Amino acid sequence: MLTQGPLRILFVASEATPWIKTGGLADVAGSLPQALAELGHDVRLLIPAYGDVLAQHPRLAEVPVFRAPVAGARLLTSTAEHDSVATWFLDLPGVSNRRGNPYHDDQHRDWPDNGYRFGMFARIAAMLAGGRAGIEWQADVLHCNDWQTGLAPVYAMLGRVPATTVFTVHNLQYRGLFGRDALFELGLPDWLWHYDALEFHDQLSFIKGGLAFADAVTTVSPTYAAEICQSALGQGLDGLLRARGHRLYGLLNGIDDQVWNPAEDPHIPAAYDAADLAGKRVCKTALQREMQLAENADAPLFGVISRLVEQKGIDLILAALPMLLANGAQLVLLGRGDPVIEAALRRIADEQPTAVAVRLDFDEGLAHRIEAGADIYLMPSRFEPCGLNQMYSQRYGTPPLVHRCGGLADSVTDLDDPSGEATGFVFEPASAEAFNDAIVRALDCFRQPARWRRLQETGMRRDFGWQRSAQRYLEVYAEAAPRM
Repeated sequence: MLTQGPLRILFVASEATPWIKTGGLADVAGSLPQALAELGHDVRLLIPAYGDVLAQHPRLAEVPVFRAPVAGARLLTSTAEHDSVATWFLDLPGVSNRRGNPYHDDQHRDWPDNGYRFGMFARIAAMLAGGRAGIEWQADVLHCNDWQTGLAPVYAMLGRVPATTVFTVHNLQYRGLFGRDALFELGLPDWLWHYDALEFHDQLSFIKGGLAFADAVTTVSPTYAAEICQSALGQGLDGLLRARGHRLYGLLNGIDDQVWNPAEDPHIPAAYDAADLAGKRVCKTALQREMQLAENADAPLFGVISRLVEQKGIDLILAALPMLLANGAQLVLLGRGDPVIEAALRRIADEQPTAVAVRLDFDEGLAHRIEAGADIYLMPSRFEPCGLNQMYSQRYGTPPLVHRCGGLADSVTDLDDPSGEATGFVFEPASAEAFNDAIVRALDCFRQPARWRRLQETGMRRDFGWQRSAQRYLEVYAEAAPRM
């Protein structure tokens, strides 16, 4: 049962800014705990101590009283707390000395020990939440995120940890599937090998641990919560989600509106706000120069920052490029992903170097400069649990063009919406024809300066900060708490 005063919250994730990032989960894990702490709660963030984290932050201090069921395991912490949240890093021997992507190698092959290291990460998270790892601190709430932490509610249940467990699904497509041997390797009882527990088509599914055993399940937007209860996007887990519907909540993510603020962004060459957009024109020219595009203020500049995978609709962008270029538009794209998609993008950039610029990398500074310098942001995801870049774009006066799904449907208002509060362009279905029609509408609006300025200003006034979402999470914690 939750106390009436400040809560002790252990927030567990496989990545978090500013320490390690491959996608939107890191942004959420870097921001939501801070927002909860700013509301007066005692929040601890737990992430793995990857090789890159240890290399970039060599002065992390060891917590001497920590005890774990793995010989040589260490718990580290930053010598100075990151903002108002204490961050813990779990160092597992033989794992944390690996550099590179946390989940896979350069050929996108999963690391072979993913089951062990994330399973043990989840086990130790439950121990920390229960005050059973040598540290005199115990959580009221154990908040876990995505498949990498899906077993933490299971271990909490097995160990009778009294914390309320909450599991957030950021992307149901990644289910954490391993062979049956992982069940025994991680010390889990045989009765969990059942379709009502962790078994999923003769595999062990980590994400089922969170979905089936957490006190509450949340997703990162209301529309996605409804979508995953249907077979089309339920990834074979829609029946379980429908059964848990009374404990399933859709909460739209927020953004860090201090980090993503064009009026004070150190990554961009000129500051601006909704009252004065002169700096945005400077940012556009600077981005064209940085990416070696033709410096043309009148050319519609489209921006993309994305993992290059089928889910993100990159094939729709590739198919639309001839039409974009025929209309005098330019494209700047930043991201990594499928080698086939990367090769196709690289080939087009080589053929059209003054109109198409591709950076196959993760570059936080460039991401900010694309949001500030682009005119239109493309996000034609086939499905999108929440998405953050469409919110960043609105804050930066860069109207997004999105497919109507998940968090995109919940956060972007179409140009033709009768509310008069348009902030971008929304299309459906996820087809080339519908996407191209939306691009034509966007180009037409771009050529109407007064109408375009209203679209920008409306988007920049939207409040996507974390305070409202953090308050809603507190309500979920209270609703999910076991009643005494």
